[in-house]
Amino acid sequence: MNALTLHNITKTFNDFTAVDSLSLEVPEGSIYGFIGPNGSGKTTTIRMIMNILHPDSGDIQVLGSSRAAIDNDLIGYLPEERGLYKKMKIRELLHFYGELKTGHTVAEEVNTWLTKLDLAEWGNKKVEALSKGMSQKVQFIATVVSNPKLVILDEPFSGLDPVNTDVLLQAMLELQKNGATVIFSTHDMATAEKVCDYVFMIHKGKKVLDGTLHEIQDKYGSDTLRIRCDNKPLGLERIAGVDKVHDFGQSQELRISAESNPQDILKELMKDNTLLSFELMKPSLHDIFVRIAGAKEVDHV
Repeated sequence: MNALTLHNITKTFNDFTAVDSLSLEVPEGSIYGFIGPNGSGKTTTIRMIMNILHPDSGDIQVLGSSRAAIDNDLIGYLPEERGLYKKMKIRELLHFYGELKTGHTVAEEVNTWLTKLDLAEWGNKKVEALSKGMSQKVQFIATVVSNPKLVILDEPFSGLDPVNTDVLLQAMLELQKNGATVIFSTHDMATAEKVCDYVFMIHKGKKVLDGTLHEIQDKYGSDTLRIRCDNKPLGLERIAGVDKVHDFGQSQELRISAESNPQDILKELMKDNTLLSFELMKPSLHDIFVRIAGAKEVDHV
């Protein structure tokens, strides 16, 4: 069964089409990543799923029922705009949110999640005493403490350092292990690659990618050479068969044309450079994102 089904969803704001005839199926029990440039339609789509916005046309089904009929208590939602009662103590705040959703005490769940997210010693502190990252983890707990079947997270890693990002990732994987379906939007392509069973990309309101990472990469083939040299590499753009060069400082990625021979490119590289490593690979999700969205549109991402 699908946890979520969108069928030809369209949403316009005056003359602007934010989401254009979008269809999507999210399998139950999966982790599904939403990616796309700022303004592409991710948050509008999520708000329609949450019944905050209503589509102009199309149909949304959540957990097997129409969106209007589904019990909101079965869904946990972390919005892009964060909001906590700053004067409340953390433990009291989480009890309040959990009991509001479930109608019964959630003391055990609150204690468990505070421990998992390394916040147990902060339970009796006020929200205003927390750092931005800690506040974000508290809001995540508020989202999941009621054990929802569907968890929707809009930019959950924004502002988190790598350690706390990993803590949140492990929490998401545990939610999945316990039967929940997790949908999250992100600009962090590396994180999406690590954890997502499926990745969906929206660009200018239209779906441009949808599938597993392997399925998406297979569409592009092994057209990327990653190299490392003991010097600053020279003349990469002049090598026949090299269409584009991405210089990451310590390594470079060369996009090669379909008809080129990687061994011929290797020979040319070795004329002016001393190679430490040379790998033929499929493009990363980041590279695919940039190819579709265009570098100018994602400079600010």
